[in-house]
Amino acid sequence: MKIAQYLDSTYLKTPEQSGISNEETLQIDKELAQEAIDHGIFAVMIRPDYVADIKKYIQERHSDVVVGTVIGFHEGTYTVDEKLAEASKAIEDGADELDFVINYNAYLKGDLALVKEEFVKCTTLALQNQKIAKWIIEIAALTDAQIADITKNISDWSVENFSENDLPNIFVKSSTGFYQTEDGKPNGATFEGIKIMLDNAGKLPVKAAGGVRTPEDAEKMISMGVKRIGTSSALNLIKNESSSGGY
Repeated sequence: MKIAQYLDSTYLKTPEQSGISNEETLQIDKELAQEAIDHGIFAVMIRPDYVADIKKYIQERHSDVVVGTVIGFHEGTYTVDEKLAEASKAIEDGADELDFVINYNAYLKGDLALVKEEFVKCTTLALQNQKIAKWIIEIAALTDAQIADITKNISDWSVENFSENDLPNIFVKSSTGFYQTEDGKPNGATFEGIKIMLDNAGKLPVKAAGGVRTPEDAEKMISMGVKRIGTSSALNLIKNESSSGGY
């Protein structure tokens, strides 16, 4: 199985989190982009501050590698207006795909109206600009029943507010990779969590993010029906090597 076409090669640490400079972070992103160009990896997923430079880097090399970025990352608690502003700037800078962190804290508090509002407004912005919208639900913060419910809500809202042709461009995504779990529990995609998402996503595609560290796991996710995989180990996966850590 050629898994490179399913991969979003990811680097999402801020300079502060890594203890390095902005210039060093940009260099890591450039290396990520070059790896994607060289090995047929579908997309690179980077922080918004670096989108313009990486888009230019890829265009100068006449490549069609997709540039994705994260919005409202990683807590998801940005206001709707803040998410719209961040997404608008990313679009202006050349992002092809926008991975929004849904306000799962609002969802857990029962404020479904707010979650629906941000979903509809932000997805509308993305689609009107011919961009892909992916919604990170942070499955490690949710019970199985909540994973099913929020996924089904996103599916229902998509059908209610957008056309049939739009649905392939609205993803439900599992994880940020930054959520802090207890007792060593996984904070990324699990086979169990992904199955629940697939069972409730309707016509929406699903992205498994975080925790996919072996080629066998990637192939199993794809065979289950996942359309994209977010990973900081993309090169390992396509070289048929396992990764012991990272996203």
